[in-house]
Amino acid sequence: MIFGDSSVPTAGEVGILPMVTYFFMAIAAYAFLGNFIFSLATQKSIAPEHRVSRVYGAIIGAVAGVSYLLITHFYHELLHEVSKHGANSAETASLMRRSYQAIGQYRYMDWAITTPLLLLKTVSMLRISSKEAGKAIAVLLLADFWMVLTGYIGEQQLTPTGEIMGGSKLLWGAISTLGYLVVPFILRGLYQRYAERCNEHERWGFRFMAYTTVTTWGVYPIGYMLTLTNIDLNYIHIGFSIADIFNKVGIAVVAYLVGKHIIDERLDEKKVLDGHEVG
Repeated sequence: MIFGDSSVPTAGEVGILPMVTYFFMAIAAYAFLGNFIFSLATQKSIAPEHRVSRVYGAIIGAVAGVSYLLITHFYHELLHEVSKHGANSAETASLMRRSYQAIGQYRYMDWAITTPLLLLKTVSMLRISSKEAGKAIAVLLLADFWMVLTGYIGEQQLTPTGEIMGGSKLLWGAISTLGYLVVPFILRGLYQRYAERCNEHERWGFRFMAYTTVTTWGVYPIGYMLTLTNIDLNYIHIGFSIADIFNKVGIAVVAYLVGKHIIDERLDEKKVLDGHEVG
């Protein structure tokens, strides 16, 4: 629908799948901005040793929120253009394909900041300092950056007309996977070295976060490979939006629960109301 200078897409104009994609992109933006506020508001409601985790969560929420606002705005403008050509036209198919590559650039720029912070958030569950495991943490972050950077290069293997150069993309995907494989290996080593000094809440939080790197993080390389098929790229957008919400907001909630459990066990629950600031 177009009213004055404003345009709001409808399913009748662009199709139901693009509208569902648009829905999830907007929901993700709202979720990340909410996570930003929540992380700051609960800074003093958890154990002091885990407050740095709330800072990581706030930065992740801010970066991801801004990224998804940009993504949603770009996709909104795309749907406005699609409404002029019809949902099933050849022009629309071309627009969807080319826009996927453009939106992907926002995603990789987001991941270059948020994924290392997610890993630092995971490491913070074991209360590991840089002095204790500086080399391991440095390797962890370098491997993550390598994964994101080479994945970004792989996504840019395109002809001037926007067609994917499959061989080059697969090669860069394999190079990116090398960094991806290092991440769980380093996390496992850190857990074996430092888990015993932590309480059960912290060990649970670390395991939950670490397992996401070999489970829900796997959505992204799957999406990378699916671009080489004839799949409707909107399905990949939806998958990425849901995975991003889980991996960023979900992890923030887990970190909050860990810190809250610890502070609750230390304080007399008769004197402290649930959710009250204790710092």
